[in-house]
Amino acid sequence: MRPNELKRKLRAGQTVVGCFVGYPSAETVEICGLAGYDFVMIDAEHGPITPESAYHMVLAAEASGTTPLVRVWQNAQPVILRYLDSGAAGAMVPQVNSPEEAEAVVRAVKYHPHGRRGMAGVRAAGFGVQQPLRSYIEEANRETMVIVQVESMQTVEALPRILEVPGIDVLYVGPNDLSQSMGLPGQLEHPEVQAAIERVIATARGSDVTLAMFVSSAEAANREIARGFRMIGLSAATILGSASRQLLAAVNR
Repeated sequence: MRPNELKRKLRAGQTVVGCFVGYPSAETVEICGLAGYDFVMIDAEHGPITPESAYHMVLAAEASGTTPLVRVWQNAQPVILRYLDSGAAGAMVPQVNSPEEAEAVVRAVKYHPHGRRGMAGVRAAGFGVQQPLRSYIEEANRETMVIVQVESMQTVEALPRILEVPGIDVLYVGPNDLSQSMGLPGQLEHPEVQAAIERVIATARGSDVTLAMFVSSAEAANREIARGFRMIGLSAATILGSASRQLLAAVNR
């Protein structure tokens, strides 16, 4: 298994920035890597990305020097297994609303003795020819990241107990779904939504878990970094659309 450079950066206290790619395009992933993003989130929750297309996107990430992560569409062991077996360095799971659900994520991502991920000579394991499975399992348990999303007030309420679950690397706040769970869909700057996010920050302070946030602009990224988020994600589609609008507005036609 490849060393997880993203995990090393976070352990060293660095801030990392990544790009979410929600459509099956290895070329987009490769461009993100060449542009210098620390990670690419292959978003299989919102879009048509299958394990097969994710496989090629993982290859593109590795070839371009960025860390491939995958957001699965369901907190289910067989689903998480198929995406991780391609060689993704971590799994992000949406709608984790209780410590029991967080424990299920860890079990699905990790091998024995920390979990129950199925063993096989898959690409993540070097097809069983690169190294003995035993040493691969030790490396995978150490390197593969567990990322759980905070997308509801139910999760915010349960956060102290979720943080007690061993093996969680990142808490990823999803502001859109969080606002929706509060009856304020899309009102990300509403004082109540911001208060909920501040509550997440305060609860996680002092823990070993990294706080992450999805943003839509550099300005928003800088704001979230200033208040404690060290893992920032932006949408490839948003970046492309914004850059295109700026370019077209500047062209004399």
